[in-house]
Amino acid sequence: MSNRVVQGRMVTPEKLAELIEGDSILEAESITNADRDCPECGGDVISVGYMPSVTEFITGYKCQECDWSADDREE
Repeated sequence: MSNRVVQGRMVTPEKLAELIEGDSILEAESITNADRDCPECGGDVISVGYMPSVTEFITGYKCQECDWSADDREE
């Protein structure tokens, strides 16, 4: 598992997924670089795959510098 610094705090994959989801999650994969820039501040974006429920797998994205986050759910 890879911990990363997000907005000045060290986070685990599970904590990063909870920041993106806004709720607790079941399981998370390792954090990876998303190879994209934040649309709000231009900072580096990281991603994490996680399961918010037993029937759903989501890839979430979070800026390391600001509050921006998103996921790959279809709206």
